Amino acid sequence: MRYYFLIIILFFINDLQAKEKERFHKTVAQNGDGVYSLLRRYKLLDSPCNLERFYELNRLKRNANLAKGKSYFLPILIYEYNRKSIRTTIGIDDWDLAIRIQEYNKEMVKLAYRPQDYIDDSILWVPYHEMYCSEETKSEIVEKPESVKLRSFPIFGKKHEKVPLLNKSLEGKIYYIVSGHGGIDPGAVGKVGRNKLCEDEYAYDVAIRLAREIVKRAGTAYLILRDPNDGIRDKKFLGVDQDEIVWGNYKVSTSQKGRLFQRSDVVNELVDKNLNAGLKDQRLIAIHVDSRSKSTQTDVFFYHFPGSDSGKRIANNIKKTFSKKYKKYQKNRGYRGTVTGRDLHMLREPKCTSVYVELGNISNQLDQKRFLLASNRQLLAEWLMEGFVK
Repeated sequence: MRYYFLIIILFFINDLQAKEKERFHKTVAQNGDGVYSLLRRYKLLDSPCNLERFYELNRLKRNANLAKGKSYFLPILIYEYNRKSIRTTIGIDDWDLAIRIQEYNKEMVKLAYRPQDYIDDSILWVPYHEMYCSEETKSEIVEKPESVKLRSFPIFGKKHEKVPLLNKSLEGKIYYIVSGHGGIDPGAVGKVGRNKLCEDEYAYDVAIRLAREIVKRAGTAYLILRDPNDGIRDKKFLGVDQDEIVWGNYKVSTSQKGRLFQRSDVVNELVDKNLNAGLKDQRLIAIHVDSRSKSTQTDVFFYHFPGSDSGKRIANNIKKTFSKKYKKYQKNRGYRGTVTGRDLHMLREPKCTSVYVELGNISNQLDQKRFLLASNRQLLAEWLMEGFVK
């Protein structure tokens, strides 16, 4: 009799667990999917409790591999929409929360993860963390490689040429990275003691680091201006040379107008080539260092072409990323970067959406710290990547 009741209890528990899982959306893992990339695709990676819930729902150990073609429960709660409001459907009073849930559902439709909006099919998706995770538990997740595959890219230099494939979150996406000036044109020039700081060298080092971050995530990064022998450099003072080339092994033009059209023409050829191959998600970032009076301190700021909604959106995404990072790492300082429309060649001429970044004032002592240290240049690249690829 005791065993009989034990069986009934176990059956009851299993039945409850099965019914609980029915409340969660289920999806099929694609080729190359890991836990992080799958959750990121559904915009669920910002909260650690989503990650924990995913492991629990699918009875997986941490850092477990996912099987291609197998179905997994996602930390997305499913509600039958009552056709009145989101708040009455899920029993909340929080207006801001309801708006976030509404926007999440719209984004899932836009990304084609949902065939219809909740208003049409009466199925409301609610991210798990919005209902069951406190604000204190929401934080950035430090990702670990799900399966480390090293590939070789000599352009990054001997120390950095082996690049791990962390995930495939940017697969099929094209990024054109154009660092400013080069060849006989050093761009803006600053000084620290007897050391000369040239814009083209520091902009290039941030650009090449950004390219490596994109490659880590299976994106295609075109370094339009390239230095065959510099690679990623970890020195404070970067040596000055004039041996840069433009993608396709073209010598850098000696005229300013020639240099600009040389780069935009190469980009446009690549844009057409990639469009013909069916790759539509293409964007460009131009990286520069500004020059102003020594007393003028600036934060990283951004330009987009006037009237380009997509360029403005991307520039604002990067600005928001920097603002978030400053709040975390420089709480008492604040961030004063700006986004402005401006009719510049590398915003106007490329056929893809473009943004333009100024890393700071090369003449200002405080701004110089932002790009003199290799660790700071790496952070700039990572933060640009985070905002640029959204």
